[in-house]
Amino acid sequence: MKCLFLIAIIQLLLQCTGKPLSGDDSYQKISEDVKREIAGYSDIAKAIINLAVYGNAKNRSYERLALFADTVGPRLSGSKNLDVAIEYMFSALQEEGLENVHLEPVKVPHWERGEEFALMLAPRSHSISILGLGSSVPTPPEGITAEVLVVSSFDELYKRAEEAKGKIVVYNQPYTSYGETVQYRAQGAVEAAKAGAVASLIRSITSFSINSPHTGWQYYQSNVPKIPTACISIEDAEMMARISSQGTKIIVKLKMGAKTYPDAYSFNTVAEIVGSKYPDQVVLVSGHLDSWDVGQGAMDDGGGAFISWEALSLIKDLGLCPKRTLRLVLWTGEEQGGVGAEQYYQLHKGNISNFDIVMESDEGTFMPTGLGFTGSDKARGIMKEIMQLLQPINVTNIYESGGGTDIDYWVKDGVPGASLRDDLSKYFWFHHSQGDTMTVQDPSQMNLCAAVWTVVSYVIADMEEMLPR
Repeated sequence: MKCLFLIAIIQLLLQCTGKPLSGDDSYQKISEDVKREIAGYSDIAKAIINLAVYGNAKNRSYERLALFADTVGPRLSGSKNLDVAIEYMFSALQEEGLENVHLEPVKVPHWERGEEFALMLAPRSHSISILGLGSSVPTPPEGITAEVLVVSSFDELYKRAEEAKGKIVVYNQPYTSYGETVQYRAQGAVEAAKAGAVASLIRSITSFSINSPHTGWQYYQSNVPKIPTACISIEDAEMMARISSQGTKIIVKLKMGAKTYPDAYSFNTVAEIVGSKYPDQVVLVSGHLDSWDVGQGAMDDGGGAFISWEALSLIKDLGLCPKRTLRLVLWTGEEQGGVGAEQYYQLHKGNISNFDIVMESDEGTFMPTGLGFTGSDKARGIMKEIMQLLQPINVTNIYESGGGTDIDYWVKDGVPGASLRDDLSKYFWFHHSQGDTMTVQDPSQMNLCAAVWTVVSYVIADMEEMLPR
């Protein structure tokens, strides 16, 4: 009896902390009929895998992406390159014969970095590698020349706020994880300005560097002075921290020609395979077409966009016609906070009950390990069964948190969400930097990612019932 009581207490504590007792206990049991229905897709799943990984479509998503990335290049929100990219994809999707290929208008931020440089004048002359952060204001035309204050955290900045007045604050924060450390990029300028700084330089949000700064969006506050801000390499941040720790004064000249223009007109790009039985019900697969203005945007998020296109291509190649509509959306304005996706959500949320699942690939297309999923326990159980169809390529895991910048609007309203999970060990080495090029991509890994994306989206679109909310 005491043992039963202890077991009950342990179960209650684990439920309170959100930790399942075992992998199977976190899933609500699904009916034998549903299990049999999903198992019935085994041959189709194998056909998709064989076509994507070994057959005529092998390396196709990689080759398509290489042609696109090499000829179009980076695609910053509001830029002519993004316009070219959207036109390119619109034509390509039409030429393939996909259905309802169209563009949905949105307005996106339009910021350009202009010419920029940073030079350490004392204690020696040294050119500092920088990338201005999105939405940064420019320096005056003559630049800013000021002493540097190096801090390792916001807490240190607050304690030394009096020292920050009139200086350039350099953040040399340690990298823990992207989710935790990115706050310095997003808020570093605001916190430095509150202390009276004239500019901020932020150690890039990455664990590894070859003197390579990483850019990204940052956010001003309306009641705080706007100061110029940029990211610098790990090497330069650590060097200035070492010099400062010896009590040696550092002087830096910073010059940035950034400009912010009125919001620009752009588009989300859409294509479909229309459902044969429930055409109004939608399974959405997606990635974002915009990128930063450095590198090629091949990894972030060319890979995710092109395996989402590949999912429709593979299904079309096999002559499959799912019961529900499979919709490809290539988002724009993701790097500025998902502005294109938010406008899509506002336009379509009236039909939210018809959205079966929203899927987004925006964390690389390296060796896949499974899917992140957000939804009801019963839906999670169904997803677990679907993932078993991917045993031939050993990608069967279901993880927590299936959201993403572009689909979170739907997920927060109760629509099931899924995101591709893959090997992220080197993702942030290249993220938002000049290193985000086709050299990062691997065709065999993209084949596997495409197979996962296609099997899951097709089966959900073809099952008789929608995923339970």
